Amino acid sequence: MFIDVILPVPLDGLFTYSVPTALEGKIQPFVRVKVPFGITKTHTALVVRFSSTQPSDNSKVKIKDIIEVIDDEPVLLPEQYRLWEWISSYYMSPLGDILKAALPNGIRKEENYRPRTETYITLAEQYRDNTTIKDVENLLMRSPKQLEVFKVYMELSGWKEIFSGTTPADTSSIQEITREELMNVTHCNSSVIRNLVVRGVLSLYDAEVGRLNNGGVAHLENINPLSTAQQAAFDQISKYREENISKPILLHGVTSSGKTEIYIHLIEEAIKRGEQVLYLLPEIALTVQITNRLQKIFGDHLGIYHSKYSDAERVEIWQKQLSDSPYDVILGARSSVFLPFKKLGLIIIDEEHETSFKQQDPSPRYHARSVAMMMATWAKAQVILGTATPSAESYYNATQGKYHLIKLTERYKAIRLPHIQVVDVKDLRHRKMMRGFLSPQLKEAISHTLHEGEQAIIFQNRRGFSPIVQCHQCGWSPKCPNCDVSLTYHKNTSSLVCHYCGYSYHMPNECPDCKNPELKDVGAGTEKVENIIADEFPSARIARMDLDTTHTRNAYERIISDFSAGKTNLLIGTQMVTKGLDFDNVRVVGILNADTMLNQPDFRAYEHSFGMMTQVAGRAGRKNKQGQVILQTSLPQLPVIKHIVNNDFEAFFSSLMKEREAFHYPPFTRLIYIFLKHKDENVVNSAAIEYAARLRQVFKDRVLGPDKPSIGRVKMLHIRKIVLKLEPSLSIQKTRQCIHETMNALLSDPYKKSVLIYFDVDPL
Repeated sequence: MFIDVILPVPLDGLFTYSVPTALEGKIQPFVRVKVPFGITKTHTALVVRFSSTQPSDNSKVKIKDIIEVIDDEPVLLPEQYRLWEWISSYYMSPLGDILKAALPNGIRKEENYRPRTETYITLAEQYRDNTTIKDVENLLMRSPKQLEVFKVYMELSGWKEIFSGTTPADTSSIQEITREELMNVTHCNSSVIRNLVVRGVLSLYDAEVGRLNNGGVAHLENINPLSTAQQAAFDQISKYREENISKPILLHGVTSSGKTEIYIHLIEEAIKRGEQVLYLLPEIALTVQITNRLQKIFGDHLGIYHSKYSDAERVEIWQKQLSDSPYDVILGARSSVFLPFKKLGLIIIDEEHETSFKQQDPSPRYHARSVAMMMATWAKAQVILGTATPSAESYYNATQGKYHLIKLTERYKAIRLPHIQVVDVKDLRHRKMMRGFLSPQLKEAISHTLHEGEQAIIFQNRRGFSPIVQCHQCGWSPKCPNCDVSLTYHKNTSSLVCHYCGYSYHMPNECPDCKNPELKDVGAGTEKVENIIADEFPSARIARMDLDTTHTRNAYERIISDFSAGKTNLLIGTQMVTKGLDFDNVRVVGILNADTMLNQPDFRAYEHSFGMMTQVAGRAGRKNKQGQVILQTSLPQLPVIKHIVNNDFEAFFSSLMKEREAFHYPPFTRLIYIFLKHKDENVVNSAAIEYAARLRQVFKDRVLGPDKPSIGRVKMLHIRKIVLKLEPSLSIQKTRQCIHETMNALLSDPYKKSVLIYFDVDPL
């Protein structure tokens, strides 16, 4: 017997192995097998298919035997593999990369995952008789701590009730007690327990326990009634489900319009129908608030899945989804699309516009929104795309009739949208009315807010203390030796850090070139803003939320819960604070520097800026009070700023579409970026020129470049970029075939075979 398997290596195609006769009975599709690879390596591979005859194209190649079969049951559903094949084809990514992205590490490697166990305590067999309990008490009479612990155990476990005769002698009612629990209750150390075991009174045993959170029983009575506007939207969604479930629904609701409440009612209906729900969020930070809200309603019907969970936790969720009692609702970030679903009926993609749904590095560079839609098509599930600021592609699809469009134009309970005040910082500085990064208007707004016992959010889309350090005497500025970028200064650790490769070194006390002791930092990140705010408002209780302060999921939860509870009253953060978080007491939002977003050399800069600033503005003003937003910019005359102030998405979208159509950008074309990397700049430059020339023979003027990106070297590799602008009518399959053929022709040249080439389809 021969099998085709996926190996966790970045190589195209499947790999063929033979199965020894002794293992043939254990082989089935989608079980893991241990296989040899190369001369000395072994890998855990996933079986895809098998046959009884040797493949003809491998007739001259010695096919190796598998070493062992790891699983008794499949770890993947057939529908999941179908999705993997689609992702591999559409995003031009090897199946091995998808395997590594999709499966938790503990499933990919048979030796890594170990079930979690705990040590439990039980009463020794010889004392499970009422007549012998007095013997135990006599035995422990001279060891008062042991006697106390024993009595507590008897009470906690239920043995005391059985021996007292108050309940029937049914040992099935005995409660399992862990050693740790007994030690916590009695405040004893492990030696006391050990002595009770040595004396034969208690016994210990290990048992597997789940790592998954237990949300308790469901409390559907906690579901809030819908407002008139919400009910109308819910009814329309239900109607579309009956009429045409295959067409996605774009739920365009202003910030705080109550989209989440509609989702909750939809989830309830899906569970009643016996369906599973996938609820996608772009950021892990968002799951903290939503988790608490959903668990109060759906209890242990809810499962959470994202990258901040430990690998063991993700393995257990994966296994539960394959079991006969899977979660009805999965709430998670983009990787949740890879989980097994046996009866998927509803997919909710909240904040659908968010770029976080797109995987950037490493491969596969998939978009969770597109993958989820493909899942829904095959599962015949309904898709809801929710957002206050739709992506250009989604809103265009709605205007073209590809999506249903439902609008919520008012905030819940008619709370007014925040008042947005644009502050021209260029003019203020010219008139010497502003020094530093806080305008007088923002200072006054923060001061008033804190004085009134309310909260403020400050948005600065750059982390660290300062993006540039410079010697004003000779001009020296620290650069990363591995990448073409300046090092960012982090004051808390007194280090200079590259945010691309992680290189860092200690901040010098003087200029390495001219020995000048005065090094100046230029610009501001969230760390410097935190220092400035602390100096300006010493009574403020400040929290900072960026990549430096949220390494773990506990850090996310602590920052958000403290701010929600009012333990902190001023939150400073990067784009993490823009993403749909709900805080009841936020009165003011400050956007420190809109220009850094607006001036990005990217055709999506205005779209991303509109979305990000509108979203962060939406954090202001809850509970019957209109919020205030201070938007600092030196470009107040830009139309996009006016659209943000007026919350006029329609006008913004109209102007955006005119620009996109004129310059042939999505949604009127499809983009594929081709990146080439090599440690030798001459090699990568030559390869890129040749590759572009080969592509032009087929795609003509649809090929742009090659160009050197703004950051032309990362991790010691020089980069070149080729852009393909393709009409949507072109065959996707033929396009990819041509791209691969030209790539293979290029790499057949020994001089260029070591060039790394990868693709970014539908880049953001």
